[in-house]
Amino acid sequence: MPTITVNVGDDLKERMERHPEINWSEVTRQAIEEKIDALGVLDELTESDVQEITERINGSEHNHVDEESA
Repeated sequence: MPTITVNVGDDLKERMERHPEINWSEVTRQAIEEKIDALGVLDELTESDVQEITERINGSEHNHVDEESA
């Protein structure tokens, strides 16, 4: 498995060092994997999916405005 070096900055490094019981490499690996999975979902969205989501958002904003006006 390749090694990746991450620069976290002095403050964050100090805070991480207060918790030596945590496997920070594993935390980082899991966070990267979750982000990659989420991006994969976005990559799979089709134009029609985006259009449907947009219509739902716009419809919900319209309903919200109507409720406030009442």
